[in-house]
Amino acid sequence: MLQIKDTLVSLDLAERFFCCDINACKGECCIEGDAGAPVTDEEARKIEEILPEVWDDMSPAARREVGENGVSYTDSEGDRVTAIVGGRDCAFTCYAPGGVCICAIEKAYREGRIGWRKPASCYLYPVRISRYSTFTAVNFHRWKICRSAETHGRRLGIRAYQFLKEPLTEEFGKEWYDELATACEAYLEQYGSNE
Repeated sequence: MLQIKDTLVSLDLAERFFCCDINACKGECCIEGDAGAPVTDEEARKIEEILPEVWDDMSPAARREVGENGVSYTDSEGDRVTAIVGGRDCAFTCYAPGGVCICAIEKAYREGRIGWRKPASCYLYPVRISRYSTFTAVNFHRWKICRSAETHGRRLGIRAYQFLKEPLTEEFGKEWYDELATACEAYLEQYGSNE
């Protein structure tokens, strides 16, 4: 573990290579799993606010689900997550040419229709954040559908902490990220990678 201010950061962020390869995975992280993406109460409110801007990009089944049950729900573990369709697909997905699944929220953001990119749990993936009373844990989540991202990252020489520079900086600030990058570089110089 690396301690950066009041966070404990998994060494996987330094050791693991990672760079999304959307052409290989087709955005499977948005449509695979048994629950939606974790969201905070504030993020659920933001989704409700921007819903009119993404509504037409959502599938008819997703519009029906959100219309009947709302933008989020509490899953079996007691966490608030985005609405899902058919027991697995995030309601806020749409498809680009070539069958690539993309986030309707991020699509609207990139097109300048909204000023919010997407929930932090999606933007930060493969990082998962757990907040405790005295510290915040920053962990690397491995999922078989992201093997192509690990292979792609290794091929390009991009470590997870490097790939996640923008979302980690947004979440924790530039000073925090700079300290993380320095710590990762020092760790790799001293110990190398176990990959």
